[in-house]
Amino acid sequence: MLRLWAWVLGVIFPSSGALPGLDRPEVTTPALAQIRRDAPLLFWLGFVGSGLLFVVSPLITIGWPLPAPLLPRDACDRHAAAMAGHALYPMRLAMLMLKTVGGAIWGGDAEVRLRLGMPAY
Repeated sequence: MLRLWAWVLGVIFPSSGALPGLDRPEVTTPALAQIRRDAPLLFWLGFVGSGLLFVVSPLITIGWPLPAPLLPRDACDRHAAAMAGHALYPMRLAMLMLKTVGGAIWGGDAEVRLRLGMPAY
């Protein structure tokens, strides 16, 4: 199940240019396992619910009646952008939760920190 949430974060934080993203499951999956172990249950449930909303909502955001993992990459990117700026607050809130968790994982990754000239944690 962590692979699905890792995939969601990989869509939201793709690699680009010189900076690696979270589309590397070897980084994202262990970090999510640690969050699952250490975070309060309510936080983890909020993250899982946000990821589930991301997976099932392309019909609402871009009009495609498919779950997000079955979308072509460009449609998936449009879905993520549409969800972040959606008129419904719960959609934006779910994206904020995903970006918060993903940003913490991305910013703590040793390879990202090395490429930004920062010391590893």
